[in-house]
Amino acid sequence: MHLAVYDTLADWETGHATAWLARAGHTVRTVGPAAGEPVTTLAGIRIIPDLALGDLRPEDSALLILPGADTYDEGDGLAPFTAKARAFLDAGVPVAAICGATAGLAREGLLDGRRHTSAARSYLAATGYKGGEYYVDADAVRDGNLITAGPTEPVAFAREIFARLGAYEGQRDAWYRLFHHSDPAAYEELNG
Repeated sequence: MHLAVYDTLADWETGHATAWLARAGHTVRTVGPAAGEPVTTLAGIRIIPDLALGDLRPEDSALLILPGADTYDEGDGLAPFTAKARAFLDAGVPVAAICGATAGLAREGLLDGRRHTSAARSYLAATGYKGGEYYVDADAVRDGNLITAGPTEPVAFAREIFARLGAYEGQRDAWYRLFHHSDPAAYEELNG
């Protein structure tokens, strides 16, 4: 699976998904604008991408994760990532987008006919997209191979990714209750 990395990416939004998928045996590779050229997250952390976006092929991946980033709201600089998301969806490979990345998908027209969510209905409406009737007020939404979430829902986002990939079957509900609701009984279920 591939995690998109670019300047100003929101550090907190994909950590649950990537860490727990790695624990389940998935390999997580980073894909950036150019291989080997560092990007800097909102927290100032430098990441050196494993792979350039131009070299990423849907048939070589089980999932593309697009984290939010301030740069989604600052122009079309990340449009190549949303174009790649289109290629993934066209090939039947899942795409998961959170926060600002949902606005990028909206601008690309990828939310016009799919159920989705984001930070707020008005946030996506400002993109001029035509998918407002498909907006769902929910923590995270999965519509076939597309998963979306708002910036405050990295745990719900991860849960939908796990469900789409079939990860943590039988434990997913307890995992969600532990990390989203701080349910101590869920800890016992996971570690008992």
